[in-house]
Amino acid sequence: MGFLSSLLGIIGFGIGLPIGLLVGFIFLVYSKPKQVQDPVVRPLEEFDTSVLADLLPEIPIWVKDPDYERVDWLNKMIFYMWPYLDKAICREIKRQAEPILAEYSEKYKIKAIEFENLDLGTLPPTINGIRVYETNEKELVMEPVIKWAGNPNIVLVLKLLSLQITLQLVDLQVFFAPRMTLKPLVPTFPCFANILVSLMERPHVDFGMKVLGGDIMSIPGLYQFIQKTIKKSVASLYLWPQTLEVPVLDNSIYALKKPVGILHVKVVRAFKLMKADFLGLSDPYVKLNLTGESLPGKKTTVKKKNLNPEWNENFKLVVREHQSQALQIQVFDWDKVGGHDRLGMQLVPLKLVTPHETKEFNLDLLKHTNISDHKDKKYRGTIVLELTYAPFREDSTSALSAKFDQKDSITDRSSNNETLSKAGLLSVLVQAAEDVEGERHNNPYALILFRGEQKKTKLLRKTRNPLWNEEFQFDLEEPPLQDKIRIEVFSKRTGIRFRSKESLGHVEINLDDVVRNGRINQKYHLINSKNGLLHVEIGWTMV
Repeated sequence: MGFLSSLLGIIGFGIGLPIGLLVGFIFLVYSKPKQVQDPVVRPLEEFDTSVLADLLPEIPIWVKDPDYERVDWLNKMIFYMWPYLDKAICREIKRQAEPILAEYSEKYKIKAIEFENLDLGTLPPTINGIRVYETNEKELVMEPVIKWAGNPNIVLVLKLLSLQITLQLVDLQVFFAPRMTLKPLVPTFPCFANILVSLMERPHVDFGMKVLGGDIMSIPGLYQFIQKTIKKSVASLYLWPQTLEVPVLDNSIYALKKPVGILHVKVVRAFKLMKADFLGLSDPYVKLNLTGESLPGKKTTVKKKNLNPEWNENFKLVVREHQSQALQIQVFDWDKVGGHDRLGMQLVPLKLVTPHETKEFNLDLLKHTNISDHKDKKYRGTIVLELTYAPFREDSTSALSAKFDQKDSITDRSSNNETLSKAGLLSVLVQAAEDVEGERHNNPYALILFRGEQKKTKLLRKTRNPLWNEEFQFDLEEPPLQDKIRIEVFSKRTGIRFRSKESLGHVEINLDDVVRNGRINQKYHLINSKNGLLHVEIGWTMV
């Protein structure tokens, strides 16, 4: 029987399987699918006002305002970092609060005020959206919308003689929209020097407070009083335009020193220079530059075949730090082929030069400035210089603006003429351009034209939004009240081909406003460009 039942089972499986597949195929082909009904979708306008009023507060701000962006990635990062941020923030709160609590203890004759527990809970704050502003200054402005419905456990103990009072903060809810400004932006990590924080509107703060285990916020009138007091206190501190400034970098590390004066250098003569040529002569010239500067140095003319040259040539160098900078003098032998041989050099600290007094220096040239190296004590000649340091007037801009506001009396007009006759420094900072587009290529650079001088930024390849951030300076004997400065953006093909350069637009800027205000920082629409913009900052400082 066992064998027979097994045999019948195998035969039945062999017959039933093909028949089942055939029947299933027929049903699949000839059966009609059931009609699937679409879900009911109702637009928001069909809901009554009460339903909409309940929904709107829950809608993220990036849905309601296109200027705000989603930052889910940032919220995710905060979520994973929150256990560590919690400890770090609590440690900082303790460090800041303990001296204040100690002061209150002494003032109100309390034995001690201590944290029994300080924990921000397991729920991190969330950023519902963030908006980023663009300004003409070197800064980054952000406005995040922050909501925090947390479960902190903050317990504060007040010890009064033998009595101990426990205060517990629970169920904290904070909604606020700060403005965070990172400024100035600098080329030193983390690339900004300060964080400025302001509240754009009064924050919403809600919490529960338990004293000796009982919720005192349930006392009639107390809740509204505490809410009003907290909002008023916070708003009085940091409500815009008031700011909380948090320094990130030390000023000495990041600060780009602004010009503080001009060093007038007269290269008089040199004598008994080294013989560099085969015939026992040299073709000397002098190169001048200030330490700590990336600007190209100033050069005298070349005196052919002369070991005792006389130049009597005058130069001006912009000084940024009178106490720490030094004038570097290098004497070279000019050659037609190959590099120029250095005959000698010397350094003069600027702090040796008294402002507004001309001082003569007779300097013995050295091979290099390494004083500890005594191997080469060979005499290399002497150079004679006359140095005069002219510091800028600290109140030049404010004084000038004030004098332009006074136009009623002859005395004021004469003082205006006297002020405007002063020499000064015109600085031009070409920051960036936007939406510049060439017909054949996009390798932009900017060319600055002023009083016959030409200065050029570096060429940036394959970009329509170049960022140069290069500064150029012009020493002037009088304010450029009637002058214009022309800045033209070009694109140049990098290979050797015909029509390698094309203009992408230009601007002409009247310098009258620069002289009167001391500084302008604007974006200009490029002439002969469809959408191009040029960002320029120009400053004028009087000696």
